[in-house]
Amino acid sequence: MEKKTKVWFITGCSTGFGRELAKLLLKKGYSVVATARNVEKVKDITEGYPETALAVTLDVNNKTQISEAVKKAEEKFGEIDVLVNNAGYGYFTSIEEGEEDKIRAQFETNFFGLVSLTQAVLPGMRKRRSGFIINFSSIGGLRSFMATGYYHATKYALEGWSESLSQEVASLGIKVLIVEPGPFRTDWAGRSTSRTETQLPDYQATVGARMKASLEGSGKQKGDPIRASEAIIEAIESGSPHLRLLLGKMAYDLAIDKLRLLQDNFSAWEKLSLSADYPDGE
Repeated sequence: MEKKTKVWFITGCSTGFGRELAKLLLKKGYSVVATARNVEKVKDITEGYPETALAVTLDVNNKTQISEAVKKAEEKFGEIDVLVNNAGYGYFTSIEEGEEDKIRAQFETNFFGLVSLTQAVLPGMRKRRSGFIINFSSIGGLRSFMATGYYHATKYALEGWSESLSQEVASLGIKVLIVEPGPFRTDWAGRSTSRTETQLPDYQATVGARMKASLEGSGKQKGDPIRASEAIIEAIESGSPHLRLLLGKMAYDLAIDKLRLLQDNFSAWEKLSLSADYPDGE
C-alpha cells in the first residue's frame, strides 16, 4: 500500500482505538476521514492536516448521516480505500436482568449501524475492485464471560457476518480484517460502558463481582492503543491480511485456549455427533 494515496474512513474517533488510529495515520501521511457523533471532539485530530484530513459528524444509527458522511468523504478524496468500523460500546448486566431497550440499542450500534455503513461504502469498492474493511470485534467475539453476555452477542454476530462478507467480496478485490482486542487502555470499561446494576443477590458474587472488577481496572489494562494501531496499519500494509488479528497477549492466550476447549468438546461427543447421519448406503 502506497502511503499518501490511501483514504481511511474511521468511525468512533472521539476516544480509544478510533482516535489513536486516526492520529497515527495522519502522521504517517495517509488521508483520514475522522467521524464521531460530536464532530467537535475530533477536530483537534484533523487540525493541521487541511489536505489529508476531514472531520465528519456521524452517528452510525442514523442512515441519513451515513449517506452524507460517505458523500463528503468521496467529494474530498474521491474514494474510500479502508473502512474502519470501530464505533461500539459495552453493556454490563446479568442475562436475567438485562433491559430490552439497552440490549436493542447496543445491537443497533455494534452491529446494525456497522452493517448500514458497510453497505454504503461497498459500491465504491466494488467499482474500483479494491478496498479493505476492518471490523472491530473483540476477544469477546470468541470467548464469553459473565456480565457481558449481550455485548458478546453483538460481537459473535459481527464475527459470523464478517466471515460471510469476506467470502462474498474476495473475488472483487476487497479484503476483510476482523480485529479482536483484549483489554486495552481505552474508555471501553469506563465512561463509555452502559450498565444495569445487578440487584438479585444470586448474581452478586459472580456477575456483580466482575462488573466491579472491570470498572476498577479501567485505565490499568496492559494493552496500548497506539501499539495496537501500529499493528493494524502493518496488517493492512501487508496487502493481504489474514481474516483475524488478535491484539494483546491476553487476547492471544484466551483465543488459543478457546481452540483447546472446542477440540475437547467436539472430541468428547464425536461418536454421538457422527451417529446423527444416515448409515452409509442409505
